Amino acid sequence: MTFTKKILLLGSGELGREFTISAKRLGAYIIACDAYPAAPAMQVADECEIFSMLDGDKLRATIEKHQPDLVVPEVEAIRTEILAQMEGEGYNIVPSARATQLTMNRDAIRDVAAQELGLVTSRYHYAESFAEVQAAADDIGLPLVIKPVMSSSGKGQSKVDNIDALEAAWAYAVDNMRGDRARVIVEQFIDFAYEITLLTIRTREGVLFCPPIGHRQERGDYMESWQPAAMSQDALKSAQDMARRVVDNLGGYGLFGVEFFVTKQDEVIFSELSPRPHDTGMVTLIGQNLSEFDLHARAIMGLPIPHIGQSAPASASAVILADREAEDFSFTGIADALALGSEGAEVDVRIFCKPVTRLHRRMGVALATGADSDAARRLAKSAADKIRIEYLE
Repeated sequence: MTFTKKILLLGSGELGREFTISAKRLGAYIIACDAYPAAPAMQVADECEIFSMLDGDKLRATIEKHQPDLVVPEVEAIRTEILAQMEGEGYNIVPSARATQLTMNRDAIRDVAAQELGLVTSRYHYAESFAEVQAAADDIGLPLVIKPVMSSSGKGQSKVDNIDALEAAWAYAVDNMRGDRARVIVEQFIDFAYEITLLTIRTREGVLFCPPIGHRQERGDYMESWQPAAMSQDALKSAQDMARRVVDNLGGYGLFGVEFFVTKQDEVIFSELSPRPHDTGMVTLIGQNLSEFDLHARAIMGLPIPHIGQSAPASASAVILADREAEDFSFTGIADALALGSEGAEVDVRIFCKPVTRLHRRMGVALATGADSDAARRLAKSAADKIRIEYLE
């Protein structure tokens, strides 16, 4: 059999797993890579490679070994300079080597957004020492947010309301950073009314958008998301205009998760961007005709996307979290969760099949539809609450 594309997937977590399934449905051959064995995407891929993608020599050797049509980064901790070199040698990096270099680091993409494109952002400074954090706090004022320039799923992020908590926030950010740069962004806390993820797809035919996704975080990590997020047409147009400008600047093809804050005054403020499927976008697994993973696969493979539509009035996701570290565990309550579904209010579950649990590690997600976002959120949360992790150790 001749496969449509050979794809080297750099990062094999739950998002990579769903992308692998979508791409394989379109005839792709997937080599899933990650730093640990039996990662979620490896379980459904054609081949796997286990190595740290911060090891530039191994990253280069793996790309040269497999000669992929597409190299698809799915995590932040990658030697992006190697990807830039490989692109110069003719390899196709998704969406582009420049995009991966800029977006894997909050400082680079923030500078493009604020300084090059003139997008509305919070006030911010970078810091590489606690003394620099103190200076940034003196200039910006409290409250503020500190987070690593390189991390994933909100790890290392904290809000600082009083000066006594500043040093602990700096230490927490450094301890939870990815990569090898002890650098943080210190930014003004935005008293937002809500925040959204705008899934933005750059294709050969132009830029497309999914309905906006609302989400709620704890500890800097998403706990639930819903689609569509209620927002004014003016705010949505502002978000779409900013998202289009930034993805066109980055170039390449694929799905981008662009995050915005929206204030009580309906001002839209650019926050962050990921050049790949977004964790809050898992809600599209139940709420859209094409999930974010289907859209990413089509965009990077050059396949048409004739229509993006919602398959229900509203949909929601709620995470299933572990509360300790363990290697021997099982899940109960899946049947009870699925039994909550009914006509017009569907329920589905994704168990990520991660080989170990950790405190607050996302191990699965419950999905639901409803007549409106509030109903879908309640149903998704009820379904997630039915599922328990049983620790056997």
